[in-house]
Amino acid sequence: MKCPFCNYEDSKVIDSRESKNGLTIRRRRECLSCARRFTTYEKIDEIPYMVVKKDGKRQRFESQKLMQGLLKACEKRPVPVAKLEEIVEEIETILQDRSDKEIETTKIGQILMKRLKELDKVAYVRFASVYRDFRDVLEFKKELEILLKEK
Repeated sequence: MKCPFCNYEDSKVIDSRESKNGLTIRRRRECLSCARRFTTYEKIDEIPYMVVKKDGKRQRFESQKLMQGLLKACEKRPVPVAKLEEIVEEIETILQDRSDKEIETTKIGQILMKRLKELDKVAYVRFASVYRDFRDVLEFKKELEILLKEK
């Protein structure tokens, strides 16, 4: 495994852990050259899962994109990364349980919004503003009013 800091070709595994669903192995590694530590994830390479976009186009499902979106929504919020990893794993499990290996982005978005609403309301509104493509402040206001009524 190549070190992301110095590009040295060799590292040693310090710790390995299996994810809750048993589909991913998380490994902490230490570079044998610069001694810095980094994390890698191992997955079984299977038939790619596809995401059906709103315009009908299909793209390969990438859990990293999902995680980036969640991290962006939760930036500077008290949401543990472990919770976000659980959400991504949940989406992956849903995909793996499907027989057709495709899922619509709207279904993924609904699941993400439900989980974010439970975790952090501010992160939920941030994500919803992008997912639902809020065009002005009134749409924000409507969403906030719905959240306030739910309390």
